[in-house]
Amino acid sequence: MPMAEMSSERLTVTDNNKSAVCINEVLRDDELRAILSKIESDKDKEVFGLVCKRWLHLQSTERKKLCARAGPHMLRRMAARFSRLHELDLSQSLSRSFYPGVTDSDLSVIANGFPCLHVLNLCNCKGITDAGLVAIGKGLRSLQSLDVSYCRKLTDKGLSAVAEGCNDLRRFHLAGCKFITDQVLEALSKNCHNLEELGLQGCTNISDSGLSVLGSGCKQLKYLDMNKCTNVGDFGISSVLEACSASLKTLKLLDCYKVGDEAILFLAKSCKSLETLIIGGCRDISDESIKLLAVSCNQTLKNLRMDWCLSITDSSLSCILSHCKNLEALDIGCCEEVTDAAFQRLGNGEEYAASLKVLKVSNCPKVTIAAIGTILDACKFLEYLDVRSCPHITKAGLVAAGLQLPDSCKVNFNGSLAEPDVLL
Repeated sequence: MPMAEMSSERLTVTDNNKSAVCINEVLRDDELRAILSKIESDKDKEVFGLVCKRWLHLQSTERKKLCARAGPHMLRRMAARFSRLHELDLSQSLSRSFYPGVTDSDLSVIANGFPCLHVLNLCNCKGITDAGLVAIGKGLRSLQSLDVSYCRKLTDKGLSAVAEGCNDLRRFHLAGCKFITDQVLEALSKNCHNLEELGLQGCTNISDSGLSVLGSGCKQLKYLDMNKCTNVGDFGISSVLEACSASLKTLKLLDCYKVGDEAILFLAKSCKSLETLIIGGCRDISDESIKLLAVSCNQTLKNLRMDWCLSITDSSLSCILSHCKNLEALDIGCCEEVTDAAFQRLGNGEEYAASLKVLKVSNCPKVTIAAIGTILDACKFLEYLDVRSCPHITKAGLVAAGLQLPDSCKVNFNGSLAEPDVLL
């Protein structure tokens, strides 16, 4: 049987009949790269690089993803070693930040040293300014994904420079960048026609006018996060929906209090691929639009959050539960008009809400243990049930009613359990 002999200088194969052959003398770089590409485990790829210096160099140049800390000197060394890097994560943790963190000098090194970069994560890098983003826009023409969420010094100048220079941008997250205005949306509309994912949470200077312009150029959006964008209303949202009706799957409008039935009716009529809708805090949305949404998106809707939609009643909730066969997560917290009657159809023996995994009915004072019994009987895959501040629902009451909770289901009675992030 052949035996491989490894050292830092030679890799040989021998048997009883042939003289030793050095693999490094036989295999070309492209052939060794082909071997490396077949290795799936990251651990095994690291072992590949331990064979010899040549294999270490090939393993380094073929590495696609890297998480690192900042510093121009270190980044230059990484650029020299990982010349074909596609994804670089320099994001900082809110709980474990370090000084001074990522700076504009770091971004200049990245712009010049990583020409193949497709994904750059700078979330929570609070030290960077427009100057660094201008360098990124000029140097990383192949960039497809950029996250600058909570980089609070950034303005229209730097972010527009990215849109103008990185025309193949597909994913752009700007949550918490409170200084940006409609100018950034205009730059995206003009230059980034392949944009699929846009996160604008908390960008309170964005208006309906900017969304209208965005829709004129970015028609491939699949994911749009407008949470807490308090200056947008029905007109702006409807403009984007009209442009992206064939592609949109996720729409987040948490606390967009100017959004009402008009936008949701338009959504129901035009967006047949919708999977996730967040409308918590949109208090002008009523049963009329929700019922049409349930009927129109009955095959696709998986996640629906409408807590604090105070006009929602049993009528629309019953429609959602009976029509949306693939619904997995539902939040109706603080919908005070909802009663046990909304869940009655679940007990009719049909497969209503059979896929439901997460249900939040916190602060629904008219929902009782009777409804919980119906829900537990119908929703066999339920994993999380939130009944906080429901005066008629207690742990002792469930026991007294003889209700058997599945082992896989966590019930949040008092806020002690971590909430799933599916509806955030």
